[in-house]
Amino acid sequence: MEVTLTFDNGPEPAVTPRVLDILGSAGIRATFFVLGSKLADPARRGIAKRTHAEGHWVGNHTMTHSTPLGRLADPAKAIAEIVETQALIGELAHPDRLFRPFGGGGDIGRHLLNRAAVDVIRDERMTCVLWNAIPRDWEDPRGWAEVALAQCLAQPWTLLVLHDLPTGAMGRLKIFIERVRDHGGRFRQDFPPECVPILRGEAKAPLEPYLSPA
Repeated sequence: MEVTLTFDNGPEPAVTPRVLDILGSAGIRATFFVLGSKLADPARRGIAKRTHAEGHWVGNHTMTHSTPLGRLADPAKAIAEIVETQALIGELAHPDRLFRPFGGGGDIGRHLLNRAAVDVIRDERMTCVLWNAIPRDWEDPRGWAEVALAQCLAQPWTLLVLHDLPTGAMGRLKIFIERVRDHGGRFRQDFPPECVPILRGEAKAPLEPYLSPA
């Protein structure tokens, strides 16, 4: 059992530093997919700088996290959601320029991307990172760890989506890490290939399952 941890929707001053402390104590490196709207705040960008300095990867999770890109009628809005966030990430970016689309509740489907978004990802040689497990920690701050463990036990390599948000859910992170290790699990930072449909601008799998037909 191998597990890659990712955290979406931060940075949050009340949560992300504690998550970094827990990961540091456990010797785990993860990826933080940040919101551009939050990086515009100097205090939050300072947390992102710490994240990067401690060996975690910083990725792009759109500017506003308001509408899945495949549901945007205006191509310019989809482009701005990606490009403006990447500009704010700046020198903190991973060399592969990691991008995770907003799922609108964690679902994978044709709402994730539109043609304008795919064109930007390709032109900017970005890497699109999806997922294969979401324990919905924002809905179940206390019970998510058990759900996540079951998801990890059900497949050889899990790319897990958690959220460094002030829900109280990250109070269970240390316990979850311990439970994974109790089951012989190993944490790693890279991503399962099947969760990366676009790598450095090149499609590695058919994009139709993620691409709006409009």
